[in-house]
Amino acid sequence: MPQADAALRRAAWLKTLLRWHWISSALCLVALLAFSFTGITLNHAASIPARPEVTNLQADLPDALRASLAAHDGEAPGPLPEAVAGWLESRWRVALAGRDAEWSADEVYLPLPRPGGDAWLRIDRETGAAEYERTDRGWISWLNDLHKGRHAGPVWGWFIDLFAVACLVFSITGLLILQAHAARRPSVWPVTGLGLVIPVLLLLLFVH
Repeated sequence: MPQADAALRRAAWLKTLLRWHWISSALCLVALLAFSFTGITLNHAASIPARPEVTNLQADLPDALRASLAAHDGEAPGPLPEAVAGWLESRWRVALAGRDAEWSADEVYLPLPRPGGDAWLRIDRETGAAEYERTDRGWISWLNDLHKGRHAGPVWGWFIDLFAVACLVFSITGLLILQAHAARRPSVWPVTGLGLVIPVLLLLLFVH
């Protein structure tokens, strides 16, 4: 019977939608909670006190490593010599792989931005005096920077993209499920419409 076939197709379609809806919601649940929380902290960042902790470390490079700095040709940006980077990493537990330093005639400067803080490394090319400074602004700042993808690296950026796709699937399947039940629930479209009307009104009235 045509009506029975239509009912079966509708039931199968709803079952598929529900499967995609719960899978996407499960995948993005924890990240959605975290991004929602950091949306609040970002919106009130000026009201949240932060006490940056600054760590400053100093050391002198051995003569052999200092010579490798003096042998660097030119002042174009480029990585530290492997031996120098390895010595600094083992001494201060700082990750230098894949980082380009700024070379000048007098010093080597390496910016080391990171989520929730900042860091930099400077080496005097003549004396071999090295200085490392790290600033930690706390876990709220760390979460806020992760929310924005700031200084978090390409892998975290890919995760944000995949998370956004999961949220799109969750939202679109939710909308289609609402559409399937709208005939028996008259409040579906008015409530859904409020989700559009409220932000549009706020933008028109209060955002200039």
